Amino acid sequence: MKSIPDMTIIGGGVIGMLTAREFINAGASVMIIEKNQVGQESSWAGGGILLPLYPWRQAEAITRLALQSLKLYPKLAEALHVDTGIDPEWLPCGMLMTQNPDIDAAIHWCQSNRITFASAESERLDGLHTQALNPLWLPDIAQARNPRLIKSLTQDLLNKQVQIVEQCELTAFKIDNQRITHLCSTQQTYPVSQVIVASGAWTAGLLAQFLPRLETPAPDISPIKGQMVLFDAEPGFLNMMVLDGDRYLIPRKDGKILVGSTVEQDAFNKTTTPTAKAQLSAFALELLPALAQYPLIKHWAGLRPGTQQGIPYIDCHPEISNLSINAGHFRNGLVMGPASAELLVDILLKRPPKIDPKPYQLSSPH
Repeated sequence: MKSIPDMTIIGGGVIGMLTAREFINAGASVMIIEKNQVGQESSWAGGGILLPLYPWRQAEAITRLALQSLKLYPKLAEALHVDTGIDPEWLPCGMLMTQNPDIDAAIHWCQSNRITFASAESERLDGLHTQALNPLWLPDIAQARNPRLIKSLTQDLLNKQVQIVEQCELTAFKIDNQRITHLCSTQQTYPVSQVIVASGAWTAGLLAQFLPRLETPAPDISPIKGQMVLFDAEPGFLNMMVLDGDRYLIPRKDGKILVGSTVEQDAFNKTTTPTAKAQLSAFALELLPALAQYPLIKHWAGLRPGTQQGIPYIDCHPEISNLSINAGHFRNGLVMGPASAELLVDILLKRPPKIDPKPYQLSSPH
């Protein structure tokens, strides 16, 4: 008979997997339960820019998690590559922000948080068709390639004996004395010790369904659809990320250029639309006309776990003694993921936290 894992994580996206890795590295045993396949929802679909878009317009709580993650990413990416042989393609290619009407706030944020910046020289705008306004160059900003990061994380967890149960839909929580004792599923019933819900956009519905009688309301997390397209360009065609208005171009190591993204309220519908494809393609070809020589080869959608301010919930549940949450990262799951995992593990293992946990509590505004 298998022993009960120390930590059972519901949700196998990048947040669940990074949390599992942090627990394993701290000496705990871990199981992940995923209703589909690990990493195939929002985590797979995102762009992978390792900076919140216009971070000076975001809540301070987002900055704190993002900056802590930026410290962790180089070693994380290197360790994953070395240990698994799968390159997550962490790439510090820099980001050009073409339009910054709030340039004073941008500069203040960069200076306050020690982010290297410069006014973009005119040569950097060569080939781009944009109404540049106070263009800003952030040379150290990196990206990670979502599908490759997911593959390397999955392999790393398997190497470290994490039990990953896929295609497993939960059907009930068994509760005794304000404690979850078992998770019932379409596969079997799993006894549990500690339970972490890291189910992204599905978190609120899951908790409302299985814990309907609690006084604490389910966290306010809703699905926000994002559509993207991919052009089959060549290596070196574009060597930096470009943020122009509310959309962006991201060049991958192999030259392919990702174009994103829409922000749509569409419940749990991941269907792509011809309208979004046309809009994203038109944006890319207007901004970078030379891209017209390359074919558009892929179009997809993912569901982001949205909260009002984009601040995630990272907290122990106040009523269920062995339940905690790590969800609600909106567009910044990859950006905030390593620090979010670290913070939850700090809380549960009673380690001194690297950042203040208060803004991420269930009782705080998000």
